[in-house]
Amino acid sequence: MADQKKYLRAVVRECRDALAEETARRLSTEVQHRLLSAAEYRASAAIVLYTAKDNEVATELICEDSLGSGRSVYFPRLNRKAGVLEAVRVTSRDELRAGAFGILEPPSGATATPPASLSGALVCVPGLAFAAGGGRLGRGGGHYDRFLAEFAREAITIGLAYSFQLLDRIPEGRFDRRLNIIVTESAIHRACDAPLLARGAADRGGTPGWIS
Repeated sequence: MADQKKYLRAVVRECRDALAEETARRLSTEVQHRLLSAAEYRASAAIVLYTAKDNEVATELICEDSLGSGRSVYFPRLNRKAGVLEAVRVTSRDELRAGAFGILEPPSGATATPPASLSGALVCVPGLAFAAGGGRLGRGGGHYDRFLAEFAREAITIGLAYSFQLLDRIPEGRFDRRLNIIVTESAIHRACDAPLLARGAADRGGTPGWIS
């Protein structure tokens, strides 16, 4: 299985890295708008985002919309001593600083929030490849699998991806965490165990995403 994952990572990373900057920007915008149009986002009060690296789907538009509509916004920060990700609330993306591996993250002095307390949050995660059933192939460090395990079952986990990153199947180990929803520029894929929105869930506002 390790060899399968290593091979898939190499193949998909090569495809992603080959994207022209303009193409990556356009597709990222479409993915973000599609999430902004989703019922799960419209009903959310809190969202956990990531900062993109190496042509990953960006999250700036989601962050801007979430903050502008009064949602609580969190970004992960790597606790290097413990080797785990922590959720830290921000009120502006300008608060982020270069941290581990050069990835922008909340400053070290900011207070972390226990993921278990964010039961109704949307948790957006990066990845190299995904499956419509919720499978995810991460960057390889296992940080997000451990991070996702800390959230309550009510949290909705979402992978943001380009269509070519969506595969029929992802090799999965016992510690790999499946996601509830995968959003690409062309569709929203809800896994069979995706949480259902409560009937009559309130629309908390924001700018509906425009999808061509």
